[in-house]
Amino acid sequence: MNSPEGDVDALRRGVDPLAEGDRPAGSPRVGVLSAREVPLGGPRAMRVRRTLPQRERTLIGAWCFADHYGPLEVATSGGMVMSPHPHTGLQTVSWLFGGEIEHRDTLGTHALIRPGEMNLMTGGHGIAHSEVSTPRTTVLHGVQLWVALPEEHRHTARDFQHHVPAAVQVDGAEVRVFLGSLAGLTSPVRTFTPLLGAEIVVAPRATLTLGVDAAFEHGLLVDSGDVRLSDTVLRPAELGYVPRGAETLTMVNETDAPARTILLGGPPFEEEIVMWWNFIGRSHEDIVKAREDWEASTDRFGVVEDSPGGRLPAPTLPNAVIRPRRNPPTR
Repeated sequence: MNSPEGDVDALRRGVDPLAEGDRPAGSPRVGVLSAREVPLGGPRAMRVRRTLPQRERTLIGAWCFADHYGPLEVATSGGMVMSPHPHTGLQTVSWLFGGEIEHRDTLGTHALIRPGEMNLMTGGHGIAHSEVSTPRTTVLHGVQLWVALPEEHRHTARDFQHHVPAAVQVDGAEVRVFLGSLAGLTSPVRTFTPLLGAEIVVAPRATLTLGVDAAFEHGLLVDSGDVRLSDTVLRPAELGYVPRGAETLTMVNETDAPARTILLGGPPFEEEIVMWWNFIGRSHEDIVKAREDWEASTDRFGVVEDSPGGRLPAPTLPNAVIRPRRNPPTR
């Protein structure tokens, strides 16, 4: 017989210790993905908490990468200084809780990222960009997310979209939908697979139940507060995973302060992908070619004008074939 401590450990590994017959009726099972801390951005690396990808789960829908950082005091951490670097086969989604970041890319885009505003950049065949926290930023806090492009669109042209979603009060919570549809709100931003992305701030001790698309799997990333999702408590920096089939999600803020979360979703992404550094492809050879093109400064990625610092060099490739990855089979 499992001990309560064993049940918690199992959940932290993304394994559900409850038999289907023991789960409350209508309550979706929740796996918990814990973050690991990684450096980001070279010698003055900013530390971020990464929950996707990892061994237990590569993707949630087409969401394939989730970094969560801050609040960071810029005076001591140095803030964000990401020199021009490349991307292929993905879209980047930038969302801030605090601070301000200056974005430049090879389309000629020069845009600011501020709290409550989303920047989405499409790097299909190839794009490069830089991200630098602005001088007036004292505290930096947010998430950086990636979306894998499906095979038929992974060589699509470069693109950039900016969107400021409305903040709407829903049953004791404030909801901002930056991608997809939720709670009667729909984002106009174009994506290449169905997606959901929303910031949800739940009032102290409040309970929020939202209708969701049962064809989607979902992930709830907690920024602040302890949030009970279904029958599982998620703590800050943890991501709760709900497989497809759920028609509602219920969140309970178990703290005396507002709890901030990011809800992600989409239909399961069935393709295998190869991820390495800032590239997504379908084979080892795709990655080798992208790296060669970046190091050779070809037109594939273009030039980021007026960006501080030189181009970020690509790391050395591993001395092994980079294998495709996909999610484990659904139990």
